[in-house]
Amino acid sequence: MKTDVQWIRSLSFATAVTLCATAQAESAFDDVVTGAKPILDTRLRFEGVEQDGIAQTGEATTLRGRLGFESGQVANTALLVEGEFIHPIVEDYNSGTNGNTAYPVVADPRTSELNRLQLTNTSLPSTTVTAGRQRIALDDQRFVGNVGWRQNEQTFDAIRIVNKSMPHVTLDVTYLDQVNRVYGRNSAQGRYNGNSVLANASYQTAPGKLTVFAYRVDIDPIADVPGAVHDASETFGIRFAGVRSVDALKLSYVGSYATQREVDRNPLSFALDYYLGEINVAYRAYSLGAGAEILEGNGTKGFTTPLATLHKFQGWADKFLATPANGIADRYLNAEVSRQHWATLDAVSIIASYHRFDAERGSLRYGAEADLQAQAKWGRLTGTLKYADYRANGLLTDTTKWWLQVEYVW
Repeated sequence: MKTDVQWIRSLSFATAVTLCATAQAESAFDDVVTGAKPILDTRLRFEGVEQDGIAQTGEATTLRGRLGFESGQVANTALLVEGEFIHPIVEDYNSGTNGNTAYPVVADPRTSELNRLQLTNTSLPSTTVTAGRQRIALDDQRFVGNVGWRQNEQTFDAIRIVNKSMPHVTLDVTYLDQVNRVYGRNSAQGRYNGNSVLANASYQTAPGKLTVFAYRVDIDPIADVPGAVHDASETFGIRFAGVRSVDALKLSYVGSYATQREVDRNPLSFALDYYLGEINVAYRAYSLGAGAEILEGNGTKGFTTPLATLHKFQGWADKFLATPANGIADRYLNAEVSRQHWATLDAVSIIASYHRFDAERGSLRYGAEADLQAQAKWGRLTGTLKYADYRANGLLTDTTKWWLQVEYVW
């Protein structure tokens, strides 16, 4: 039987352990709370669409809100939680889920959903591991992006590892099994399911960044979509992008090549290539550029990038979200004027571009598009006026789109 002294010693030890554990828990809680960062992102946008073959003019006024937080770190781990809602104020458009099929499509559906939920750990030297629903944007987002232009962005249910332990080298590997698309959780096309692996390695040199990549994408057939098949492919590519100053001029350039073929259960057989070349010259506030982007087609299927931020490429009218079976050759010109600290504004820019679209295979001409954007920033507010005009020539239909947008990001 324990003596009084033994009881006192045992009680003192237990009390010390309890106090120590309590102190550690309180310290961890303090780290989580004091290091937390709020997430507040709101966007009000009007989008108008006139499209040949559809009598009604589409008019969409939508309010997008994102609210959440990123915690401070405990055991080198932080939690990020972000919810999102899109509320149509004027719903004279076809969102894909609202039944307004007499109107042109504006892919901003009414929804409220979990946008991001992720844990980020930095325990390993020069390594970041992110697990959960997250935003992923690789390089120029031509192959993998978050489609940030749409109100409901694209996110990925994934595990991503980024390592920078070697000088000037970044290794980036992701495994994902679900893509949460812009069409929202109420749409039959709102999710891509399937096992995909994205590997991206880059080396920074003085002339620019050299990147090699290998993307194995396996997308299950979408339920309720007639004729849907496995979209399974592997893409291997290389990209080089850089900037050089020559006297008062700034020269930027990018070149990329990729090859794509079918894998696994894809019933189609194909071997298709992708090419990109672009050069821009800037002098003070002015810049001019030209480029060509070519996605091959074999008459049955075109080179595809189903995880990309497609709005950034081949014109803002979004006529080529799916690559035509005969491929596409996009030759374009860009011009931009930008000023910092103009009048009472922090920044102002005007961008204009012109695209000519042709079939990569055969002699068919698809049409041409003119795009124009004016944007101004003041503090955390950004205002945007945007216009796109696609004139068809043998494929698709004439389409004009215009936008007025105000965004506030904390």
